[in-house]
Amino acid sequence: MAESLASRVKALPYEVRQYLLITGNYWAFTLTDGALRMLVVLYFHQLGYSPLEVALLFLFYEAFGVVTNLIGGWLGARLGLNRTMNVGLGLQIVALAMLMVPAAALSVPWVMAAQALSGIAKDLNKMSAKSAVKVLVPKDSPSAGSALYRWVAILTGSKNALKGAGFFLGGLLLSLIGFRGAVIAMAVMLVAVLGLSLARLKADLGRQKRKPKFSEVFSKSRAINVLSAARLCLFASRDVWFVVALPVFLYDQHGWSHWTVGGLLAVWVIGYGGVQTQAPRLTGLVKGGARGITVFWALMLAGLPALLALLPLAEVGWLVAGLLAFGVLFAINSSWHSYLIVHYARADGVSMDVGFYYMANAMGRLAGTLLSGWVYQVHGLAACLWISSALVAASAFMALALPREARA
Repeated sequence: MAESLASRVKALPYEVRQYLLITGNYWAFTLTDGALRMLVVLYFHQLGYSPLEVALLFLFYEAFGVVTNLIGGWLGARLGLNRTMNVGLGLQIVALAMLMVPAAALSVPWVMAAQALSGIAKDLNKMSAKSAVKVLVPKDSPSAGSALYRWVAILTGSKNALKGAGFFLGGLLLSLIGFRGAVIAMAVMLVAVLGLSLARLKADLGRQKRKPKFSEVFSKSRAINVLSAARLCLFASRDVWFVVALPVFLYDQHGWSHWTVGGLLAVWVIGYGGVQTQAPRLTGLVKGGARGITVFWALMLAGLPALLALLPLAEVGWLVAGLLAFGVLFAINSSWHSYLIVHYARADGVSMDVGFYYMANAMGRLAGTLLSGWVYQVHGLAACLWISSALVAASAFMALALPREARA
């Protein structure tokens, strides 16, 4: 059976084999990233940290993600995407090792430093994976545009499904073997993945023949700049209520256990990832160019958090139903944005355009995370939902400045 599978993999085109390796690498990293986020939120809230203090633990994680995406795209173009991906895996192992210390040594500065390394690692890994797809998709096919959308949708959707599984895994491991045991188990898994990646991933993948200057990381493309601003608002709208406010609300107000909270968020993100893999079909239901499709799906999403804020949040059924509906619409928006950036990016220097775009993504996550802790602590979950709605509306407004081009 194993030999048959190996022979089938060897028979696949070289580009497909590399794509599968990159996707597997991205999956493994994402599983540990989701689990670590849930571990930190639940473990430190259990220790008595306030929602704002928990949010601050992720401050460096998101802030360093902003810098990493800006610099990482430039490094990928100069050194090769295989190297930046492997560096990301290595840094995540170091970040997990920092959290293996005894509980008494887990001070706020120490955890923030570990989260900073994890943020750098995550965005190096993601930028490398997304950029590599553009490099690997055959350019001479008549259906290259639709193939690119499918490959991006599969990579993004499967990654988010694994991130959801990581949320559940984090809550479960915290209940079964504790914080330190969970961190050790994840580090061992990533060491094995890094060894495989070092041995099999193509050298100099995506490396430019010409050494780009650092000033070139700032995009000169109007389409990429507009899309990046819309992406910033889109992801801030999710994290303003999803990252800290929702899990703490369920834990405090409804008495949910760690693994139950992790399980719900896992189901949400797994379903979110599944919808993303089907985004090419769903966005095809709306006719028009890139601008019209982007604005339509953003407006569809904008009203949902506002509606949810008007419903009785004490009824957990309404909250869960609204969360699931938000996930479906957000997944379509996110997957469509992810395709557009790879479509707009230059063939030569794709990692710099993608890195600039995901820098904006990281800035949105940073703003959303901080708002999630502060607004929830001061005003509650309903206020987080109102802000979420306003941010999606802003994303739709910005998308009006996208080019009037037909969909690829």
